[in-house]
Amino acid sequence: MTTMTETSARFREFKMPDVGEGLTEAEILKWFVQPGDTVTDGQVVCEVETAKAAVELPIPFDGVVHELRFPEGTTVDVGEVIIAVDVAPGSGDAPAATAETVQQPVPEAEPEAPKGRQPVLVGYGVAETSTKRRARKGVEIPGPAAAAVQAEMNGHSAAPREARPLAKPPVRKLAKDLGIDLTTVTPTGEGGVITREDVHAAAAPAPAEVPEQAAARAVTAEPVAVPASTDGRETRIPVKGVRKAIAQAMVGSAFTAPHVTEFVTVDVTRTMKLVAELKEDKDMAGVRVNPLLIIAKALLVAIRRNPGINAAWDEANQEIVQKHYVNLGIAAATPRGLIVPNIKDAHAKTLPELGEALGELVSTAREGRTSPAAMAGGTVTITNVGVFGVDTGTPILNPGESAILAVGSIKLQPWVHKGKVKPRQVTTLALSFDHRLVDGELGSKVLADVAAVLEQPKRLITWA
Repeated sequence: MTTMTETSARFREFKMPDVGEGLTEAEILKWFVQPGDTVTDGQVVCEVETAKAAVELPIPFDGVVHELRFPEGTTVDVGEVIIAVDVAPGSGDAPAATAETVQQPVPEAEPEAPKGRQPVLVGYGVAETSTKRRARKGVEIPGPAAAAVQAEMNGHSAAPREARPLAKPPVRKLAKDLGIDLTTVTPTGEGGVITREDVHAAAAPAPAEVPEQAAARAVTAEPVAVPASTDGRETRIPVKGVRKAIAQAMVGSAFTAPHVTEFVTVDVTRTMKLVAELKEDKDMAGVRVNPLLIIAKALLVAIRRNPGINAAWDEANQEIVQKHYVNLGIAAATPRGLIVPNIKDAHAKTLPELGEALGELVSTAREGRTSPAAMAGGTVTITNVGVFGVDTGTPILNPGESAILAVGSIKLQPWVHKGKVKPRQVTTLALSFDHRLVDGELGSKVLADVAAVLEQPKRLITWA
């Protein structure tokens, strides 16, 4: 359902929608149109960043852009009008969308809010918030842009516009779910139509980056640093978007749920041998096989044996909500910050299916295209701190979940094996859980079961 109002028979307004579950604001990252541009129903007009992800917004009607209400970089409350469109151009002597008109600031007076909850793109309505809105600003259109507007009104454009990719609605939905930008997909269908196979090919795991490339990309994606002193001894970085959401969520989790963390050090030599064997298995061809895949499967087995760990605490109703499905979250460090997308119904997936889903999740996160839907509804999470060379940690629960498993680095260490000290592959696991609904016995059983599977991977067959 779209968010729009009709100001007159000729002009229509498009409001900032709630692109996630109950989000209250979003920052306009980039406008893809300017006043005077012709738009069609479903055309993407801007990209916004919420507390969860970057999302492209399509316009829900045809017409000519009359006015952009906010410039790039402005944080806008959900429900605010962001663009006005002339849906009947040429029908009257309406003022042209020139640089002078769009520079005028928007009046501070707010229209009377409709009764009841406003319609949104995703979720059940706009949540009430006490967040203060930033001061409005007019959109300044430079001289060249104003010339382009006039050229468009005369029947030609100053610069050719990129055609909208051809794809059927189910394929567009698939691309949206996978976080794929259709403009980057090479079509193979008849007439240049993008197929489902094309989208899946675009979502395939990308080749690993060298450390220098990854570091360079991360640096370019960081928020603009603002010098805090003339001598250069301090720098201030704006806290917004994903980083702001992380801070709020972690503080809320740490001071709401009573955390308990338990640790176990385990010999994973056999697991590492299994990983090597699976890489050569024809049934796993094309699947990214790594220790995290086996650890994820081990946790799913432990949850099946101890379902009480897969639950949530409902404070409002004073109830424990037992989940009969597992949406397995994987904490991922990206240039935009830490995000936790999850694999839906991971409990029902085979090992190859779990591997495919894990590879797709990681590649999508790296590209910064993880959708809000992919980060909603998680039930339990894995965070792999071992990739940074860290032995272990005390992870904070993802809000709304009761358990999170931290996996440390796997190292060759002296270990007593069959009565003798031998070099073995060893790692440390840490399980944090909400002590309101998970007691020490249940938490210990889950952690012990994960360790047992990793020490003897054949238990994946006997216990699954």
